[in-house]
Amino acid sequence: MKKRYAFAISLSLTLALSLIAATRAGASGDNVSAVTIGSTVADFKLTDTSGKEQKLSSLKGRNGTVLIFISTQCPVVRDYIERIGKLAADYRERGVNVIGINSNATETIDDMKAHASANNLAFPVLKDKGNKIADLLGAERTPEVFFLDASNKLVYHGRIDNHRNITLVNANDLRDAIDATLAGKPVVKAEASAFGCTIKKAS
Repeated sequence: MKKRYAFAISLSLTLALSLIAATRAGASGDNVSAVTIGSTVADFKLTDTSGKEQKLSSLKGRNGTVLIFISTQCPVVRDYIERIGKLAADYRERGVNVIGINSNATETIDDMKAHASANNLAFPVLKDKGNKIADLLGAERTPEVFFLDASNKLVYHGRIDNHRNITLVNANDLRDAIDATLAGKPVVKAEASAFGCTIKKAS
């Protein structure tokens, strides 16, 4: 009888502690759900490398927008930076804009400005202070991409292509998704796991 009583008390305490932990997580925003394919991404504001506040609505392309989470230090981003720049140039005239987002708590706007200058980045790079947009979208790595159509609906999420070594690339997932969308066709492969460096989020 005593064992049953002790077990019941132990179970009650465990459930109570679990409920408290869940409540705290909800209050802190740790359990924010990531957007899913087909969801519309709401307008948001972030600061660019010049310290100016920018809105997604003012930077988006008329036919779509590529949000790329990047880092100034990640070696995988370093391997991709030329490809990202070429992608931005290739699709700009077709009405698709690229926007870089830096959510790393360890990297400053000055770091971002120097990185953009050194790599001749011709697209805006925004600072996601407190990793709010990364959490909203569910971004975990750099580089990781989210392609939105003209109405800001998420139609592709994941990697840019299948290999950081450009000579071994045989699947251009992001370009395929953009091309399909521009042609008015459904995206065949809407998700492909991103790989790279973990985003260093604020604690």
